[in-house]
Amino acid sequence: MKDYDLNLLRALDALLSTGSVTGAAERMHLSTPAMSHTLARLREAFADPLLVRAGRRLVPTVRAQGLAEPVKQLLAQADALRKRLDTGDLSQVRRRFVLRAAEGMSVGYGVTLVRALTQHMPLSSLQFLPESHHDPAGLREGRIDLDLGSGHRQDPELVVEPLADRNLLGLVAADHPMAQGRVTARRFAAARHVEVLTHPGEASAVDVELAAHGLQRNTVLVVPSVFAALIVCARSDLVACAPERTARAMGASLGLHMFKLPLKLPASPLRLAWHPRQHGDPAHRWLRETLLAALRQPR
Repeated sequence: MKDYDLNLLRALDALLSTGSVTGAAERMHLSTPAMSHTLARLREAFADPLLVRAGRRLVPTVRAQGLAEPVKQLLAQADALRKRLDTGDLSQVRRRFVLRAAEGMSVGYGVTLVRALTQHMPLSSLQFLPESHHDPAGLREGRIDLDLGSGHRQDPELVVEPLADRNLLGLVAADHPMAQGRVTARRFAAARHVEVLTHPGEASAVDVELAAHGLQRNTVLVVPSVFAALIVCARSDLVACAPERTARAMGASLGLHMFKLPLKLPASPLRLAWHPRQHGDPAHRWLRETLLAALRQPR
């Protein structure tokens, strides 16, 4: 059999449905001669007359009768593939969305996203990966849906939405002496600190700024995450530093006192990124717009 395309199958469906070259031409918005030419191509493709004259009308051959229903089903499936998902009804979407996010975002915004997801996409779920999760091709290859973080190692092909920069806050237990009075750089440096482990080759912005003032922190404990640092802070006399969103998301529940650092630190950029392959997907668009709205809402 020679090659054929969907347009030929649509013409075949029109011919079998109407039993008329003229009627099929009207349905396909073609001239009668053009439809006659199409019928000739179909006969060649299927090696069968398909429609033969019986008096004043055309009747399908046995082969054409056997093709009628399969062709209708194939065209219906093709149309379904072409249709966009209705963005007003995502209730039947069944997906696990993977978000790689800066630490604390799952605590600060996870519940908000899950509540919205339950309402709009109840068959779907969320998975958070830490910003340190190393998968440089994850967005491109579809293993990660959204990347929320500094974006230092992002591919240039990604779609990037800049957000407000991340600022650090200091935190201490409510009964800590630093919860009272003015916090100076010297007083801050002299306190006992819990520090979050930095990536190899990266210097702590706090230590760099203190060193510029001839000061050095008294770091007595280094932990792998901001979460661990805040929990230690709540149970001891140690001082912790955390990004503002994480600090505000967890500080109150842990009974911590927050204060502005007495240092001029460079803000750490925060960006939401995704791959263009996901840009037009209604479910993905709903998720990123919901997350962006939550991130931009004053806390």
